[in-house]
Amino acid sequence: MKLADLVAYVNDLLQTATVPDYGNALNGLQLENYSGDVSKIAAAVDAHLPVVKMAAQRGCDLLLVHHGIFWSGLQPLVGPHYQKLRVCGENDLAIYSAHLPLDGHLELGNGIQLARALELPGVEWTSFFPYKGFPIGVRGEVAAGVSREDLSARLEKALGAKAHLCPGGPEEIRQIGIVTGGAGDAVATMKEQGIDTFITGEGPHWSYTLAEELGVNLYYGGHYATETFGVKALAAHLSTKFGLPWEFIDHPTGL
Repeated sequence: MKLADLVAYVNDLLQTATVPDYGNALNGLQLENYSGDVSKIAAAVDAHLPVVKMAAQRGCDLLLVHHGIFWSGLQPLVGPHYQKLRVCGENDLAIYSAHLPLDGHLELGNGIQLARALELPGVEWTSFFPYKGFPIGVRGEVAAGVSREDLSARLEKALGAKAHLCPGGPEEIRQIGIVTGGAGDAVATMKEQGIDTFITGEGPHWSYTLAEELGVNLYYGGHYATETFGVKALAAHLSTKFGLPWEFIDHPTGL
């Protein structure tokens, strides 16, 4: 398949041209390949050197990531940054990045995919928590309620690891808000929005103590772990639509 056609499709699907984001996100195609073709997709959270090398070794010619190659800002093309581009050039590997456009997508996004993975019956998940007008999370009401213990078990199953919990809110949970990644500093906003349980990736130290004071359950599931869902869903979607093989490159940071 032609890279240009695939990129045009994903740009339209995720509306990368209209969704606001951090300047260094640079959503869309960040590095094209020489052939202009795509035969196998790799999906990963971060486009850093170890992941790029693994994608090349596995014969992938398109790497889909959440955090792109410009995440840390302008830098000279020397050292690891140069090596990363050299590996891509030598192995005909293109890189496409989708940050907030993927976070907030109501079908393929990190938030909705994590929410569905919790397998809470009867919950209707809706867009939530706007960033410059674009919602990047989801919320849902558990009408019958769910215990903290039950939700902890569901979250551990979904993430593949135990989440760290600040049990500041009610034992019986009804209003859940999910914003993946580093959104822990939004705990006060969650309280204002009527959320009694907030699931995110990580947050500053004071977010724990504030959650206790405000009466909010706060789950830290890990920045990396909570943001594996979107790239997997996007790659699977493209595989189904265009008949392209794909694989997930798991390179956790532990954060």
